[in-house]
Amino acid sequence: MSFQGLESLPEGFVSVVIVNWNRRALLAECLASLGRDQGVPFEVIVVDNGSTDGSAEVVESFSRTAPFAVKLIQNRENRGFCGANNQGIAAARGEFVALLNNDAEADAGWLGALRAVFTDPEVGMAASKIVVHEDPRIIDKVGHLIYPDGQNRGRGTGEVDRGQYDKVEEVLWPDGCACMYRASMLRAIGAFDEDLFAYGDDAELGLRARICGYRSIYTPHARVRHHRGATLGQLNPLRITLIERNRLLLAVKLFPGSLLWRNGVYYLVRLLAGLWAALRNRGEISRFQSPTSKLTAFLALLKGDWQAILMTPATLKKRRALAPLRRLSPRQIHQLILSHRISLKDLSQQVAKPSQP
Repeated sequence: MSFQGLESLPEGFVSVVIVNWNRRALLAECLASLGRDQGVPFEVIVVDNGSTDGSAEVVESFSRTAPFAVKLIQNRENRGFCGANNQGIAAARGEFVALLNNDAEADAGWLGALRAVFTDPEVGMAASKIVVHEDPRIIDKVGHLIYPDGQNRGRGTGEVDRGQYDKVEEVLWPDGCACMYRASMLRAIGAFDEDLFAYGDDAELGLRARICGYRSIYTPHARVRHHRGATLGQLNPLRITLIERNRLLLAVKLFPGSLLWRNGVYYLVRLLAGLWAALRNRGEISRFQSPTSKLTAFLALLKGDWQAILMTPATLKKRRALAPLRRLSPRQIHQLILSHRISLKDLSQQVAKPSQP
């Protein structure tokens, strides 16, 4: 992947990549939010995945009066979160690359706060404080945690913000909704795995970066408001399939053998815990209220598992190709995952739900 030259740009220049697909109104608000003082020089690259709702026209209109450079890349088809972000990253001129979802809005100073954490060359990633747009008192994500079967969940998801995450600290990896990467890190280890298409892609890149020796720092001063599940919808069967498939592919590609061979056991335990929570009307599964919707969700899970099986040979090849870049031993990777492990209770019961007015 090639990056544009940095010769004529100010030091610390940031490229912001926004991927869009048929979310004209949300995209307009997202772009407008970057007009607030960000504290650093930056450009915006919008990659449109073949929208038919006039999104491209919104970007072109905004760019004529924007206080920063705006570039539009138009795809004829939907290349997914991974492929489109990789296009934006390849076109980026900045020393740092920030990602911002089209369904998210950045507070003033967001970019400056993220860039400020890169005080050490080993820091390759910066995580934002992401809150629920509909009720900013509720935390969406403040970094990520992971369960030993590969299922990841936002740290703090669903919690009321009482200041418990108001310190700069190391996290496992940032959420791709609103984050920043060191461009040199992406050149060294590669960007998103395009076979994942969408969902779990930031987890794969984040864990791969950690395995290659880079650190991830969270700052509460970089705040973003996020419309959760706006791309496909929280209960969309395709979303369920992609999350399940990519969970398995992440484990096959990156997990040490000591965790990989136990994956099925951890998965079964998580499913049983989720079912128990659903019986008490808690957790993600409880959202599927009718028997038909529950069956649809179950079939979507099975579809994800089957797709992962079909993709395993290619994923094992990627696992072998990563070997020369690894800086952590299998034991260290095992410890890293367990030290950022989400509890079974939290994983099975918590859901980030905006408060009703």
